[in-house]
Amino acid sequence: MLTIEDICRFEPVVVFTDPSEASGARIRVLRECDGVRIRTRLVNEGNKPARIHELILGDFQHDLPGDTKIYGEGFTHISLTAGTIAKPIDVGTYTDREHYRLPAKEGATTVYWMLMLSPPNAEHLLLGFCTAFNYTCKFHLTEDRVQIVAECEDIAIDPGEVWYLEDFVFLTGSDRAEVLDRFADYLREGFRPEPLPQKPPTGWCSWYCFGPGVTADDVLSNLDFISRNLPELRYIQIDDGYQAAVGDWLESGKAFGGNIRRVIAEIRDRGFEPAIWVAPFVAQEDSRLFREHPEWFVRDDAGQPLRSDRVTFGGWSSGPWYALDGTHPEVQAHFIKLFNTLRFEWGIKYFKLDACFWGAMHGCRRWDPKSTRIRAYRMGMRAIQRGCDWTFLLAGNHPLWPSMGIFQANRTSNDIGRSWQSFRETARQNLMRAWMNGKVWWNDPDCVVLSGDLSEDEFLFHATAVYASGGSVLSGDDLPKLSPEKLQMLRKMLPPTGCAAKFSDDLLEVGRIDLDGKTMICLFNWSDEPKILTSGVLGASRVRDFWSGEELNIVSSSISVQLPAHSARLLECVRG
Repeated sequence: MLTIEDICRFEPVVVFTDPSEASGARIRVLRECDGVRIRTRLVNEGNKPARIHELILGDFQHDLPGDTKIYGEGFTHISLTAGTIAKPIDVGTYTDREHYRLPAKEGATTVYWMLMLSPPNAEHLLLGFCTAFNYTCKFHLTEDRVQIVAECEDIAIDPGEVWYLEDFVFLTGSDRAEVLDRFADYLREGFRPEPLPQKPPTGWCSWYCFGPGVTADDVLSNLDFISRNLPELRYIQIDDGYQAAVGDWLESGKAFGGNIRRVIAEIRDRGFEPAIWVAPFVAQEDSRLFREHPEWFVRDDAGQPLRSDRVTFGGWSSGPWYALDGTHPEVQAHFIKLFNTLRFEWGIKYFKLDACFWGAMHGCRRWDPKSTRIRAYRMGMRAIQRGCDWTFLLAGNHPLWPSMGIFQANRTSNDIGRSWQSFRETARQNLMRAWMNGKVWWNDPDCVVLSGDLSEDEFLFHATAVYASGGSVLSGDDLPKLSPEKLQMLRKMLPPTGCAAKFSDDLLEVGRIDLDGKTMICLFNWSDEPKILTSGVLGASRVRDFWSGEELNIVSSSISVQLPAHSARLLECVRG
């Protein structure tokens, strides 16, 4: 079975863009192995530059059976891989491979940043990168081999130049949750994030009830309802639809009468915090930004602004988009000015930043030819941070690892939808990533939606999954139209605990949240048939159903519950 010693002994392979450059190049790979962590440097000791395509950091026969379970992260936050080595499964509809058209190795499963392997009746193996400042790092997994690769994007390393690659760790352990906890500690050490707010945010979002057709009256009617009935929802988030065009964020559309600042002022006057959606790295072709500054955008090989749909997904509205170049000094100045205006003139302290992937878009040329796409993205994001004075940032549709250390909250799933398929898909993504919550950011499981054509069991499943994520709680409903029963369910979720459930395996059926004086047991039936689930209750003196308040009589140290299909139970166990 693969060990850290195997990885340390492997002699990295430099893959040149032009093989003819290899003969005269003197490229050295220096590695420091410190316990479970490996640091790698690339040095050009020759007198000529050499373009590097990638660096193979490991290539091993793993000797693991086909039924070894896998958990592989995505480049983007909406791509995840589960299943087994023999039968990998995409968790989510929008994969890096097909939706974003990222290159994948033929005959292999490609995942990014982290790969967890869980063979039957053996220790879990976690291979992961605990920094992502410059290089995209990935794993190619087949039924008999695993390859560890750092993309170098055909950039030239000059004579005397040193490249510092991303830090790698190799962790093992019998307790899955404990291994993930340790890895989260390495991420926090590697990225050194700013201190998080004491609790995850709460609020209301316009998108899931009004979409791009949101109006000032829509926002104000919900604000009025919240102020009278749910004042715990602190942030009032105006989502996509307020802007005149994608890219022109300071110009309001007709639905807001050309004056969104009036609505923002009303939110503040009522004692709440305005929050706003911005997609800073993209612009539509007929936007003022693109018309006036085409030179600010990433380019194709002919030197023209690159339409994003030529290399990746073109965007979900007003597309295909063009992507701003985070390495361009004038783009950085634009970001600083834009977010300084939004923060200090408009009074916004919470930004939902969407479409961030396009800041790290592949297949293009940038103002700085030496910059990788990860470095370009982080340069742009640092300018945004400076502009908004390091206020609260939520990441959406973003490159996952490169966003660490920048954002205070992170969307951990695809967008929520009012269907069982969406409830199930987003819950699995959020609960697979629950271990990140409170370590490098607050997880954002997306909005709680409690209206629509679903069963009561399915709404209980969805609400329990959001609670188990431990992250933020934002309502996505038109609240004046929500039933009193659903409003009461929403109230029970406030304030968020900030503590995520821990699961012993990737079935994600039985989770546990340890809080002061009590333990919350989360039971999930993901299947289409009724199922009995059993959990220990640690000798609890009192157990009740969190949602209904029903008391359960416990005569032993465990409890078995029969759950209908597509349902969940949240049990509050008070130790006495």
